[in-house]
Amino acid sequence: MKKFDIPDFYRSPIISAIKAYRKTADPLKKDFSPTRLEFGNITLLIARHFGFCYGVENAIEIAYKTVRSNPGKRIFLLSEMIHNPHVNEDLKSNGVNFIMDNHGNQFVPWDEITSDDIVIIPAFGTTVETENLLKSKNIDIVTYNTTCPFVEKVWNRSAALGGKGYTIVIHGKHYHEETRATFSHTSLNSPSVIVRDLKEARILSEFILGYKNEKEFYRFFEGKLTPHFKFPEDLERIGVVNQTTMLAEETEEIANLLKQTMLQKYGEENLKERFADTRDTLCYATNDNQSATYELTKQNADAAIVVGGYNSSNTSHLVEILSAKFPTYFISDPSKIISKEEILYFDIEQKKEATGKNFLPKDRPPVIAITSGASCPDSLVEAVIRKLLSFYDAEFTPDILSNYTRSVSEL
Repeated sequence: MKKFDIPDFYRSPIISAIKAYRKTADPLKKDFSPTRLEFGNITLLIARHFGFCYGVENAIEIAYKTVRSNPGKRIFLLSEMIHNPHVNEDLKSNGVNFIMDNHGNQFVPWDEITSDDIVIIPAFGTTVETENLLKSKNIDIVTYNTTCPFVEKVWNRSAALGGKGYTIVIHGKHYHEETRATFSHTSLNSPSVIVRDLKEARILSEFILGYKNEKEFYRFFEGKLTPHFKFPEDLERIGVVNQTTMLAEETEEIANLLKQTMLQKYGEENLKERFADTRDTLCYATNDNQSATYELTKQNADAAIVVGGYNSSNTSHLVEILSAKFPTYFISDPSKIISKEEILYFDIEQKKEATGKNFLPKDRPPVIAITSGASCPDSLVEAVIRKLLSFYDAEFTPDILSNYTRSVSEL
């Protein structure tokens, strides 16, 4: 895989070496068990896969190259490059201005953007409407476009299905930049509807089967339908794609539910015509990170720590997976770990920070599971590890590689 040129301060030589060790020992990625690091008074279980993915590193490389190559130019990002506050703040410190927030609210009016400016399209992509607006201003939307290739893959899959007459069901968060972009691009070729989760998919199933009426349909899916969506005609042939950072397990459940719905309504002999049995459109990194996180839940640990931006969709799903097994703490950086007794973490249900008390056991050496989202720099994960070890007079040094780096399956 391509090696990207990103700033060194995002990397961790030690974590890079751990990842390289695991890759060498398991080049075909058959072993998703965590790496176990023992320090005497504390044991860490580090997920097999975590951190920057291909799309994120590609976006960061383009953004910093753009800054270096265009001194004196005004450089804008449509919105956050990725969902990590440290990366976005560093870009701001390098003179990059943000045009909008994550929800499309304007910071810089469009009439202030001129053809002399550079506008970077973030890794999530953007809507067709925004692309056309930039084109109308004679702004280059190709050179500085960092849209993740796996997001574009979803767009291409949607276009192919639309070309065959299918309505697209998008498993995603309708307010998320990526889903808004996918929804916009999909609308060029087919009707589309967004479902947030399995619960909403079940409601969609009831509409398909005729258990609910047209008025209820438009009211429930308001803001989640392409213009001129026709009920019930546009629900007669469907295919499923997803926001690339959603839970793979839930996407599969949604696809299976809707497949059974079409089977129930149209019969086995018509199923292929009515339901496009697409493969999952999650990106490889999301799949790998989620698989590695599920493997963490098979271990015994006192707590789990997930590092990443609080508005990161892929990271929040890792939190959901781990929370089913361990007390799990979602933190943005090591400053949130106050002491062995106290940690500030983001509560994904309450959507705000909360305080965890006595999160590390006092009567025995703790075992802590650790992972991070696809938009989190390895350097932050290393800093979190160092903070934890500092409470136990332990150090995170290169010799950990020769002494302790091994997967749980090797023990």
